[in-house]
Amino acid sequence: MICLGIESTAHTWGIGIVTEKGKILSNVWDMYRPPSGWGIEPIKARKHHEEVKDKILERALEEAKIGLKDIDVIAFSQGAGLAPCLYVGCEFAKELSKRIKKPLIGVCHQIAHVEIGKLCTGVKDPVTLYVSGANTQVLAFA
Repeated sequence: MICLGIESTAHTWGIGIVTEKGKILSNVWDMYRPPSGWGIEPIKARKHHEEVKDKILERALEEAKIGLKDIDVIAFSQGAGLAPCLYVGCEFAKELSKRIKKPLIGVCHQIAHVEIGKLCTGVKDPVTLYVSGANTQVLAFA
């Protein structure tokens, strides 16, 4: 089983490809960089994502040494994040899902941070401090 995941919550457009056992086949991304001293402008970040999405997909598949036909499931960041950026990721994921006739899974951005903490540390049920602007949370599984 191979999953293609799309990250588009804010300034970064990324595509990761992993196996069901957690082996990372590729992790390719590009970041919108606002002018110095400015914060992320959601509409400009969205335009960035639209401009790089196909190139990043191509590079991710190349790095993973597979084709779209080898993907079994597509995941995408469903929220929280900047709405214009999330929209690009959702639409791209839906388009790919229809094209290759594979299931689509929306992923909660905050829970993904907890899962990454588990994956990286080996801790079964970590408590995670998620600090992200207006989105700051203490997250844990019980």
